[in-house]
Amino acid sequence: MIVTDPQRVTELRSLIHTFLAKRLEDKLDKLAIDDPKRIELAQQFVPATWLDDAARRVEQIQAVTHSIKPIHPDAKGSSLYSAPSSQSILDVVGSHCLGDDFEIDVVGNAAALNVYKFLKLEHDGSTLLDLSLRGDAHFKMALHDDPEQAQEWLEAFAGLAKPRDRMHSHTLAKQLFWPVGDDPHDDHGFDLLVPLHASSLAHRIHLQIQDDRFGEAATAAREARKKNEFSDRYVREYPNLAIRKVGGTKPHNISQLNSDRRGENLLLASLPPVWRTSELKPLWNVDSLFVRYGFRTDVKRIITTLQLFLKKNPKPNEKTRLRVAALLSELIDIFQQLSAEFRSLSPGWSQLPACKLPPSEQHWLDPAGVQQARAADGRPVPTDTAEQISAAFGRWLNARLQTALDVGDAEFQEWRKRLHEHIQLEDWEIDHEL
Repeated sequence: MIVTDPQRVTELRSLIHTFLAKRLEDKLDKLAIDDPKRIELAQQFVPATWLDDAARRVEQIQAVTHSIKPIHPDAKGSSLYSAPSSQSILDVVGSHCLGDDFEIDVVGNAAALNVYKFLKLEHDGSTLLDLSLRGDAHFKMALHDDPEQAQEWLEAFAGLAKPRDRMHSHTLAKQLFWPVGDDPHDDHGFDLLVPLHASSLAHRIHLQIQDDRFGEAATAAREARKKNEFSDRYVREYPNLAIRKVGGTKPHNISQLNSDRRGENLLLASLPPVWRTSELKPLWNVDSLFVRYGFRTDVKRIITTLQLFLKKNPKPNEKTRLRVAALLSELIDIFQQLSAEFRSLSPGWSQLPACKLPPSEQHWLDPAGVQQARAADGRPVPTDTAEQISAAFGRWLNARLQTALDVGDAEFQEWRKRLHEHIQLEDWEIDHEL
């Protein structure tokens, strides 16, 4: 006989009722006091009614750790729930590294995701989904006074983390042959693999990188580095980081975690190391940072590509705009990377006589040094540096393109606007510690 704690049952029941009351309140706030729909809504959120409906709708979604839709949004194959702690331990990074601390993803009908929000509620360190999977007697009693009805709902909620049907792939899913034999000429010496997106692992990586880039402790560590002060927190950099957007304007159609990330999936650079023949030195005896920027190999390649593309006089359609935007984004990424490199130098280098940069570029590349110098002289720090740098970028790019193309003020405004928006977005992300 299972001994239950009445207090625990009461706490779980209170958790359920509080969740439903909050959801009802949010919906009622959008209606007028005399709207007849208020009565209908109140009936829908009676615990027994809502739980019965949720137990039916839970079949429309599935808890997973590896999903197929990020591979292709129209793929109809199976996704997989595989707890990291149940996976084999390997000497490479994989989902098994997550252990018991991982985020479950959910795929399926986006309209039923509120059921998952319910099952994510926590009590005493366990989610309601965990309790469902364990067949917890206290949770069962909290669901309904009728044991048979409660058992039915409990099993329905536990089904969220179980395969819906026979595992199957789809024509839009990726497939690859993996050698398992010794003879590569033997067609039978291969297994056919269908890779899935490691959603839980991708989410953990996203959270870690966002914290390393914009977290409060990481931001403080960078400030300490600029001021040549000690910090307990390591400063981690992710050069050449790429973002793959999945789901377009409807990331929730891919999965819950993808929606939480606004469709962003971060890709680390998979590149061989680049040998540097000399250490980074301050920009001395040049009148603009764009001199150094323009000599970069990647910048030259992108400018040439952009010139050749625009010389063909492409049609002014979405395809053309996306192509130009992609090349411009590459130029902006390299510019921001170059700027970050010079900001890593010891503050104050821009205030030495050998630095011939204009004041806006000095402040852009050596903000701490300029602030210290101006504070010592009692002068205010410039507030329009981003605007001036963006305008300088627009003039520089127009000058590079004018050797082969007829570009003018309209193009200048576009280049200036794009860089300024990028700078504002980075500042916003840092301020909001995403």
